[in-house]
Amino acid sequence: MSLYAIGDLHLHYRSVLKAPGQLHGRVWKNHEEKFRKNCGKTVSDDDTLVLVGDHSWGKNLSECEPDLQYICDLPGRKILTRGNHDMFWDAKKTAQLNELYQPRLTFLQDSYEVYNDYALVGTKGFTFEGPFYLDRRGRIVGWDEKEEEHARKLVKRELERLRKSFELAKADGYRKYIMFLHYPPTNILEERSAFTDMAEEYGAEQVIYAHSHGESRFHDSIQGEYRGRIYRLVSGDYLKWKPLQLL
Repeated sequence: MSLYAIGDLHLHYRSVLKAPGQLHGRVWKNHEEKFRKNCGKTVSDDDTLVLVGDHSWGKNLSECEPDLQYICDLPGRKILTRGNHDMFWDAKKTAQLNELYQPRLTFLQDSYEVYNDYALVGTKGFTFEGPFYLDRRGRIVGWDEKEEEHARKLVKRELERLRKSFELAKADGYRKYIMFLHYPPTNILEERSAFTDMAEEYGAEQVIYAHSHGESRFHDSIQGEYRGRIYRLVSGDYLKWKPLQLL
């Protein structure tokens, strides 16, 4: 029994893909079939696969149904967390999604799932990506204070959701955690953030995140060991559609 993760499948079997430039190119050609084949070679029915957001490009559940069926058909137990493009998933209606899709899929929000003696906690997260303006030397020459204030509110909301998940797991006796975010835990200007602080507070062994697409963005945030945690980027194009084994 192994634990795997990947993010940003951006499936669109019934929706129109209106994607930014980093979602095009050779690595994205037939990526659904590449991922299906790699899962078949790697993930067994006894394994757990966590999909870290941006599952579908559909605007509603009807448009997403073929995409979610694709995920259902993958091997293993599938746990999904929310991404910024998952318009079909209202966090307040997560229970309804679970009623529709369990046991084939588990939608993780404001709760936790179990893998061996680990509690798996996750939320979408949020990272202030701008607009801030840099010169050619990477120095800040402008800043949007209104956007920053909006980002602070989103970060506060996501931290509350994440803390709720940790506390539920802690109350049930779990002391080993893996933390999943869709957004990176830090932006390109940060060495640490409220999300890295929470990972340290609860002793999360690993922090898994996605969202960063294209080679120019693969190093936007922390990777590897930092302050006693292991940080891993699992965007699909970064992994070349091979799920990453975490445990």
